[in-house]
Amino acid sequence: MSWAGKILRVDLTAGTVKSEPLNMDWARAYLGSRGLATKYIVEEVDPKVDPLSPANKLIWATGPLTGTMASTGGRYTVVTKGPLTGAIACSNSGGYWGAELKMAGWDMVIFEGRSAKPVFLYVEDDVAELRDAGHLWGKSVWETEETLKKQLQQPLARVSSIGLAGENQVLYAAVVNDLHRAAGRSGVGAVMGSKNLKAIAVRGTKGVGNVADPKEFMKVTFEKKKILADNAVTGQGLPTYGTQVLMNVINEIGALPTRNHRDVQFEGAKDISAEAMATPRKTDGKKHLVTNQACFGCTIACGRISKMDQGHFTVENKPQYWGASGGLEYEAAWALGAANGVNDLEALQYANLLCNEQGFDPISFGATVGAVMELYDMGVLTKEQLGIDAKFGSAQALAYFAEITAKGEGFGKEIGQGSARLTKKYGHPDLTMSVKGQEFPAYDSRGIQGMGLAYATSNRGACHLRGYTVASEVLGIPVKTDPLTAEGKPELVIAFQDATAAFDSAGICIFTSFAWGLADVAPQVAAACGPEFTLENMAKIGERIWNMERDFNNRAGFTAKDDTLPKRLLTEPAKTGPAKGLVNKLPEMLPKYYAARGWDADGQLKPETRTRLGL
Repeated sequence: MSWAGKILRVDLTAGTVKSEPLNMDWARAYLGSRGLATKYIVEEVDPKVDPLSPANKLIWATGPLTGTMASTGGRYTVVTKGPLTGAIACSNSGGYWGAELKMAGWDMVIFEGRSAKPVFLYVEDDVAELRDAGHLWGKSVWETEETLKKQLQQPLARVSSIGLAGENQVLYAAVVNDLHRAAGRSGVGAVMGSKNLKAIAVRGTKGVGNVADPKEFMKVTFEKKKILADNAVTGQGLPTYGTQVLMNVINEIGALPTRNHRDVQFEGAKDISAEAMATPRKTDGKKHLVTNQACFGCTIACGRISKMDQGHFTVENKPQYWGASGGLEYEAAWALGAANGVNDLEALQYANLLCNEQGFDPISFGATVGAVMELYDMGVLTKEQLGIDAKFGSAQALAYFAEITAKGEGFGKEIGQGSARLTKKYGHPDLTMSVKGQEFPAYDSRGIQGMGLAYATSNRGACHLRGYTVASEVLGIPVKTDPLTAEGKPELVIAFQDATAAFDSAGICIFTSFAWGLADVAPQVAAACGPEFTLENMAKIGERIWNMERDFNNRAGFTAKDDTLPKRLLTEPAKTGPAKGLVNKLPEMLPKYYAARGWDADGQLKPETRTRLGL
């Protein structure tokens, strides 16, 4: 078995840290990471709890393949009830922190209650203790990591922490590790801040040595790495261009949401694309992109490391942003760029650096700015209220909003509440491009129909990582489907949702699914954990996890009425591109999806579905 078999339970109110055995029955039914941590939340937290109250719990969890030689085995998740949505929140991160926790001998850490003062948790193999973090409160993620490594005299320690956004309860605050890898969505960082928990620093020297069949595991992981290397996406596209390879592709098919989804194509897409990042600038002759980077155990290396133009208006007097640091991913580049009509690559990177430095989700931030710019365009918000002229396309406004949101100053406090609350407050709730309060990522569902259903039914609010039908509808993986039709999409969405739950719970990166199916993951889990993890069992585990999350949300008060899309996507046809004249066909797809899921007309699990899945 590749689980460590132990969890840390931290009572922040009492200031105690205790070890307890992992519930192995749950581990075999829910695997690990996303699935297993959610099982603990479901069993221990009232679905109606206030997310920012001490009664909510917060869990860092690894999977059975985390820390092993399986490709991309560095993932961990942070699970809680989310403050942005009020739904189950599970946010996934790469980097090195997850593997470090596993190599210290722990599968997960559960935080309960609320500390009376700022604290951090230090874990070094079997020893774990809470320590004072008064000197860290008010510091950025970058400062916190540097300070802790020096203080602990552990340069190899890995740090997972919050910046000012988490401290200030920005509702989409992230938890950041390794300076620019993040459990980025749904506000897990705000919950961390509400508990006065600043950071978790970990040093693990034990390794992961309890693989069930070591020889078979080495053999099968080697075979599966070759599949990744030989694949056009995971072997060439992502290493060379990162996720930003999608910018021009999605724009061309007419599914790049632009100016708060008013448009589906952005005339400035080429200026903020992967190709632009790799082209020398006219100003200083240097490329924006410095190199690619991999997380622990990753053979894909999709991460970007970029360096800004030192003469750009955002950083000309700020040398702290001149060094090479985490670069733009596709979702961030879209949210900070096309969503606001901004085509200034350097301004996007500056805002992205602030998101990394102070720990907040660039997707929700950028999409909220898009709503602000539309309200400004309509005359609902004024320059006096905002502090700046906020026309669509203003790089100055984007940079300014990133600064005041990070600091929690002025109108930044309102931007930090997300677009659903902001647009409702100013009388135009239809202008939030979100589901269950969480903002859309970078795909317009008029041009990619399956994504509309995936967004509407996602358990954590609008999300591309909970059923990435773009793979099939745009890239033809594993089979090509027509992005402009609703036919067959309920079944496609379900297949992606369940498989994703299994990938996440194993502790590997979802990007492997461009080359792997569950048939590639199952033998790796079986060699690590035992022969019971067949393809059929892995598929059922994924379905069980999805339904467990759904049931938690139902008990929290969500109904079929919440499985919807903004009025704009359902009533305003796309103006250009292949989807011209189309709206999203959610009303046609949703009833078929419910039936295929084994849910009733109100989206509740039927008794026979519970029985079949052991829920």
